[in-house]
Amino acid sequence: MQPFTLEEKEAISEAITRAEAKTSGEIVVVVTRASEGYRSFAILWAALIALAVPLPFIWATQWPIEYVYLLQLVVFLVCLVLFQWEPIRFALVPKGIKHARAHQKAVEQFLAQSLHTTKGRTGVLIFVSFAEHYAEVIADDGIYRKVSPTMWEDVVGELTNHLGEGSRTEGLTRAVERCGKILAKHFPPGRIDANEMPNHLIVLDGP
Repeated sequence: MQPFTLEEKEAISEAITRAEAKTSGEIVVVVTRASEGYRSFAILWAALIALAVPLPFIWATQWPIEYVYLLQLVVFLVCLVLFQWEPIRFALVPKGIKHARAHQKAVEQFLAQSLHTTKGRTGVLIFVSFAEHYAEVIADDGIYRKVSPTMWEDVVGELTNHLGEGSRTEGLTRAVERCGKILAKHFPPGRIDANEMPNHLIVLDGP
């Protein structure tokens, strides 16, 4: 994930401010490079490959067992170093596991950003984890009672399309705008609306 520029951060912040001006709901945008390091998968795959090394040499050669063991050790170390390269390491992790970990991170951020404490329970989190190619919108209980989950799925669908095209700023600002319109329809602004949550983009450090 390339660092967000000041212009990108300002564009997202302005989109949040505009959206929240039309609703009593709160929108928070959190992005992270990755939700997990998955280093244990590098060790696991290196070990599995190393365990398979002796089989052809035991059956097809007369190598002493000491040589086979040394080769096995070398293969394990080479694979372990190679699999530490992030693109390979992430490719070794099943998609379901990556998405499950990203979802867990999204829920953690919903609580960490105190979105569950807003008045009327009208907080919305837009979460993106770039390494896992994962995006999610989480809304609090007050919203789920009035808004169908399929509406958030449509927002996520458009957001992931933009992310896939490399238009991350446009994707996030559009997601904010659409969330704002949904909230404005069901949760119009009150006479006194306190801005309870930060309007700036929150970028988490990677694992």
